[in-house]
Amino acid sequence: MDTVLRLAALCLLGALLAVLLRRGGGELALLLVLAVCGVAVALLLEPLGQLRDFWEEASAWGQLPEQLFQPLLKTVCIALICRTGSDLCRDAGEGALASVLETAGAVVAIVVSLPLFRAVWDLLESLL
Repeated sequence: MDTVLRLAALCLLGALLAVLLRRGGGELALLLVLAVCGVAVALLLEPLGQLRDFWEEASAWGQLPEQLFQPLLKTVCIALICRTGSDLCRDAGEGALASVLETAGAVVAIVVSLPLFRAVWDLLESLL
């Protein structure tokens, strides 16, 4: 809860300052937003570590191979990175770059999920 409040305050302050900077020319506004995003990621490092630890525990509970959990975790990370990156591109007025980043994220998410698809395929083949 404390982390979310800090992030909300940081993002609101960053947004307010970005609006003020855009009135004066706007070039520095994007740099400010990038800096705020960097600080936000730094604030999220501890909760992300806790989430990683939980994923490791959960895979041990079910005695499932790590290869089944890794694609899920990687896909979530790819989605978050691409979403943030494409929003930053749109804020900079580069909608085409945002679309390319979203498409690249989808392709990479499918690629990292291939081991999971292969495991499902092998399971289906063994049942036939």
